[in-house]
Amino acid sequence: MDKMKSFFIFAFGTIASILGNLTVPVLLMVICNIIDYVTGIMASPRRGNKISSTVGLRGIAKKICMWLLVVVGVIVDVLLEYAAGTVGINLPTNLMIGCIVCIWIVCNELLSILENIADIGVPIPKFLKKIVSLIKDQSEKKADVTSKESDKND
Repeated sequence: MDKMKSFFIFAFGTIASILGNLTVPVLLMVICNIIDYVTGIMASPRRGNKISSTVGLRGIAKKICMWLLVVVGVIVDVLLEYAAGTVGINLPTNLMIGCIVCIWIVCNELLSILENIADIGVPIPKFLKKIVSLIKDQSEKKADVTSKESDKND
């Protein structure tokens, strides 16, 4: 039992040291990915869909692509910090873009989980979906980089 405990402590410590500020959002994302996948399988028969390996693999591929979106966000963070540093500006991003992407994905997953649970037949409190949608909207607003001038041109 102590070896197993030591392994989990080592694994979590290693992950936390690699991810830094992204540790909690990434772990939440992975947990939500798993819950969404499982609830999607559970809701599938109620939606009249058949469970197949092709559909399952497509779902797994989508989850992996979500992780890649976070990687893209982290790359943008590193690129911005590097570019700012080359011109003498100290711009510690602390993986801000990666975190915002991760939070947005977690919100999408939570909304999907709520839809799956509703399709299974469990009543969902209306405020829960509103809160998750509000968090998602706020994360999108925080990351909105369009200027008022470009909005006028659209």
